[in-house]
Amino acid sequence: MPIAAPGTSASADAASLCFGTVWHERLRPAPNRFRYGVYFLRLPLRSPSSCAGPRFFSRNRFNLLSFHDRDHGDGRQPLLEWVDGVLTAQGIDDADGQVWLQAFPRVLGYVFNPVSFWFCHRRDGALRAILCEVRNTFGEKHCYLLDTGAAMAYGEELTATKIFHVSPFCAIEGGYRFRFQRSAPTGELPERTSARIDHHDNVGPLLLTSIAGTSHALSDRQILRAFFGYPLMTFGVVAKIHWQALRLWIKRVPFFRKPAPPTRELSR
Repeated sequence: MPIAAPGTSASADAASLCFGTVWHERLRPAPNRFRYGVYFLRLPLRSPSSCAGPRFFSRNRFNLLSFHDRDHGDGRQPLLEWVDGVLTAQGIDDADGQVWLQAFPRVLGYVFNPVSFWFCHRRDGALRAILCEVRNTFGEKHCYLLDTGAAMAYGEELTATKIFHVSPFCAIEGGYRFRFQRSAPTGELPERTSARIDHHDNVGPLLLTSIAGTSHALSDRQILRAFFGYPLMTFGVVAKIHWQALRLWIKRVPFFRKPAPPTRELSR
């Protein structure tokens, strides 16, 4: 389901705050599952003024919730310049429409994003490519570029070979299967969005994960709802990662030592 082309309606390019859940299920060798309430941002990067207005949200400044450009991309270039450069270097020259960046915000200045998504569209509104920016708790990052060579549809399955170490309880083998959904083809709010990532190894499905939520216009009311309804959420993200790691260790799931990071920061 393509979104509307840039500029077709006021809501189509509105920054939004999404409330939903992160879900994770490990199938073997010891089953383990969890579901947590979260919230996340969806920012239209070709419409920077869409973040202006709320008192309790800032871009590149401290606030209750904030978004800092240096947390994404290479940490130096302007975000649009960086992602356009990445796409051009990979032979994608028609992703000239809206770019939506989905990520956790900073809460009181702190954030850890296990994965952020860059949804890159053509000028006619069709989805052209998706960049998955993955981080681990060792301070390393890798990007998976999902590109079929043409316009893509929300809902179709996309794949990537796993080459980056994320969890010490998973070997670097197999691959990922992605599926992204949006409920409103025109980008009107509220809108339901979801991202599903399943990890398969040489035996079969190993990990099933998703992050889904309902988007609302970024406003002080929604920011306060997030801040007080999910206290210190981004601090909790790291705490919960380590808590789940402890559960897997107690269940005697095999442990894999961290290898050297990939020699390249992007794969497709």
